[in-house]
This record gives sequence, structure tokens and C-alpha cells, in this order.
Amino acid sequence: MTVTSSSDPVAPSTGTAAALAGLHRALDAPFSATEAGGWRWTVRRAMGPVRDALEREYHGSADGWQSARHGRSLREQATLVRRLAAYGPVVLEHPDVAEVRQGLKRLLADIDHHVQRQHDLAYDEVEQEIGGSE
Repeated sequence: MTVTSSSDPVAPSTGTAAALAGLHRALDAPFSATEAGGWRWTVRRAMGPVRDALEREYHGSADGWQSARHGRSLREQATLVRRLAAYGPVVLEHPDVAEVRQGLKRLLADIDHHVQRQHDLAYDEVEQEIGGSE
């Protein structure tokens, strides 16, 4: 029987999924006009783990037939990190909370698509290494 503790390292994809889920929960949390300040800080704090997950992504080898896809992935990652960073002050200062929520949900959808493309790229690399479907 193996016992794991909460201090064990988390697999990157698990950490990414948890970070994204945390920001989704923060964005979906209901709030009133008098509680908007608390909602803003909760969302702002939930953005940090998402940024960290994006920055620690593994991009594998950029050699051979996958190099163009790796390059695209790196550019996309940099763009997503910049977009997320730009929302930092917006979350705290923008007067229209609904607009901020909608913009961050769009960004989260883009990050979800990026993560899926990363998984597809990793799968294709493994498939190529073990012989593919020929």
C-alpha cells in the first residue's frame, strides 16, 4: 500500500488542470455589487497558478517533423502568458465586472485549447518514437 502526502509533487498536467479549475471556480462564484472587491481579489489570486502552469510547460524536442508545431506552441504560450498578465490590473480596476469575467472566460477557453494541443503534440511524439501506425 502506497501512501502519498499532500506535499508530493504534482504532475504538470494535473497542476495545470487544477489551476484552470481554480480560476473557473473563482470566475463562476456569485457576487453582489458590495462584494465585488472580494471577488476581484479571489480571481486575481487564482490567476497566479494558471500563469505558473503555463510558464512551466514542457515543450519537448523541437527536432524533426514536429519543429513547426513546437514553434507555434511556444509562440502561443508566450501570447497566453502576456494576455493573462494584462488582465492582472484589469481584474482589480475595471469598473465592469461582467466584462472582466467574460474576457477571462474567453482567455480560459483559449488556454484550454492550448493545453489540448500540447497533449496532442506529446501524443504524436510518443507515437512517432514507438513506430506510429504504419
